[in-house]
Amino acid sequence: MNDEDLLADRFEEHRGRLRAVAYRMLGSVPEAEDAVQETWLKLSRTGADGIANLGGWLTTVVGRVCLDLLRSRAARREDPLDDTFVPDPLIGPLTRPGPEEELLRADAVGLALLVVLETLEPAERLAFVLHDLFAVPFDDIAPIVERTPATTRQLASRARRRVQTAGPATAPDLGRQREIVEAFLTAAREGDFEALVALLHPDVALRADSGALVRGAAASKALRGARTVAEQALLFAPFAHHARLALVNGSVGVVNAPEGRVLSVMGVTVTDGRITEMYILSDPARLARLDANGRAR
Repeated sequence: MNDEDLLADRFEEHRGRLRAVAYRMLGSVPEAEDAVQETWLKLSRTGADGIANLGGWLTTVVGRVCLDLLRSRAARREDPLDDTFVPDPLIGPLTRPGPEEELLRADAVGLALLVVLETLEPAERLAFVLHDLFAVPFDDIAPIVERTPATTRQLASRARRRVQTAGPATAPDLGRQREIVEAFLTAAREGDFEALVALLHPDVALRADSGALVRGAAASKALRGARTVAEQALLFAPFAHHARLALVNGSVGVVNAPEGRVLSVMGVTVTDGRITEMYILSDPARLARLDANGRAR
């Protein structure tokens, strides 16, 4: 095995963590994969000689790559993201978990958190993700955002307050989540409006992201209220017959994939036995870039 192969093997040991950092920074599976690849290219050009802590060095590099991507994204965007945007989901099987699924659940980040992260300034997002989610010291983050450690701490603190006010987390019990989501699908398939309403929190929020090109009843929308969301569910009841339960960002969700082609993915937040938030991605262009496991094609 030559030096390049050895370096590649060492990089692969850190790929999972780097992908996790990039996904939380970008909310996009393909962009996260690109950021990890760019990090590898930087390492292959630099080499590992003189790097005392390779994992820390790689985390710093992927953070800087993601920060540049976020800033470029913000510069290109004419308007801020509206309240229908849904980040790329991560999809896994809802079966007895193997090692990979166990890791996915243990390291999962919900769509609700990703939606909040999208509202942060790039430097705030980086400071929060690296420090609060990956325990990177502020002294190491500060050079990336070109701030002092004290100012970097303030960036993370502002982001943390935004996250904490975003709403309750989903119930940790996957079995209970499954009961609620299965009941919701059954009610939708049977056209049982009152059963749907009973499963929804009175102030439930729905985000449906269909992309910019879809029009009509299937267009992107943001809805609130149990009866309003239940009416929307009944409009799409025929599609519920093709739906299957899956692990969506570590929680029980729904994938609509007839004949293996993903048409929509729904993540939900279940709190105190009711659905409080629903996130549906049905943008054909974005779903076409993902396979049935939420990985970039």
